[in-house]
Amino acid sequence: MADEVLVFPLKCAVLNYAWGKVGSNSEVADLAKWADPKFQVNEDAPYSELWMGTHPNGPSKAVIAGREMTLEEWVKSHPDKLGPKVKEYFKGSLPYLFKVLSVKTSLSIQAHPNKILAEKLHKERPDLYPDRNHKPEMAIALTPFQGLCGFRTIKEVAMYMQHIEELRAVVGINNALKLITASKCMDMPMHREAMKNCFSFMMQRDKATVEAELNKLIKKVRAMAEEGENTSLYVWDVLSKLSEEFPGDVGCFAIYFLNVINLEPGEAMFLEANLPHAYLSGDCMECMACSDNVVRAGLTLKYVDVHTLVEMLDYTGRQPSKTKFQGMKVTENGYNITMFRPHIPDFSVTMFEVPDNDTTCYIRAIDSASILIIIQGEGQLTSRTLKEPLGIKRGSVLFIAADEAAEVEVTAKGMLMFRAQAGNI
Repeated sequence: MADEVLVFPLKCAVLNYAWGKVGSNSEVADLAKWADPKFQVNEDAPYSELWMGTHPNGPSKAVIAGREMTLEEWVKSHPDKLGPKVKEYFKGSLPYLFKVLSVKTSLSIQAHPNKILAEKLHKERPDLYPDRNHKPEMAIALTPFQGLCGFRTIKEVAMYMQHIEELRAVVGINNALKLITASKCMDMPMHREAMKNCFSFMMQRDKATVEAELNKLIKKVRAMAEEGENTSLYVWDVLSKLSEEFPGDVGCFAIYFLNVINLEPGEAMFLEANLPHAYLSGDCMECMACSDNVVRAGLTLKYVDVHTLVEMLDYTGRQPSKTKFQGMKVTENGYNITMFRPHIPDFSVTMFEVPDNDTTCYIRAIDSASILIIIQGEGQLTSRTLKEPLGIKRGSVLFIAADEAAEVEVTAKGMLMFRAQAGNI
């Protein structure tokens, strides 16, 4: 229909996983409160995730002419509004899930299977893996954000092996010696094999040994810290956090294998299939394939599948800088646009930074349905199918149909917005 509204607000689900920031300290809770003044924040409860999309675990609702329906219902009745490529490639489904995360307690050490493995796990163990889709994902920092991502270079891991006797004990002396030896050559297959042997042996080590060695290490490094000694060799800031949150957990030793990544606001990391990672702290935008497919092995009370994880991981060592995903930046009409486009069909993300008020920000028409969230600022949004301007502010979330454009007149505080859309199809 010619007069059908194709740009409209969404009401989005708030999730309360225990690892989330508590009360008003959570970006998720504060965004929800701004979006809906009736939203009551429990100052004793965790607020971990804001979900924007059609995933059944937290479906968004479309608000059109005062009426509500699930976004999934709207998409199914308007499949052409996803865009022709998206409609054909993803069989009429929205291919991504957009989120805001507020992390206080570290998330599990995990990885996401590729499509082939996801389908295999679902077929063999549908009770544990109810989702058959892959789950590549991207995190873009809203506040200083810390995580583990990808294996360190073998030379770094070897250095920790040489200096930390408790680490040698949990990976096995023979495995440690082989890794140290492998680090002195340039044979990448040998590097990966040595890394896998050490990491998999450690992750499957008996709990009593892990607890004893970890307690010994914590006691030693804490005493060093109290004496004012340099504890950077032991990555004490991260080790102390993880050991307090998950006492005796083998995942605490994983910091000597995995890169500790620190993102400043606007920086991103892309988590492809089989890449080990864990979010440690901070707030971020997250975009992923529409899936909830996770294989866990540490720093969690949930089901762990250590054997599957250690067999699927990519053990290639990389520098921390290689784990950050560089966006393409352009300046347009006085404001900055950063486009994060990984080489996958499921999603890409655009960040709009409008520094001044009284600026018009153009949300250009693209061949994919998209979701837009306002993180900072206020304005008036217009589009050809809206009868009157739509007031938007921090916390507002909008659905924009494919081939629809919008304009935002920024009226206060400048503006920060993120837009998720399908990727390279």
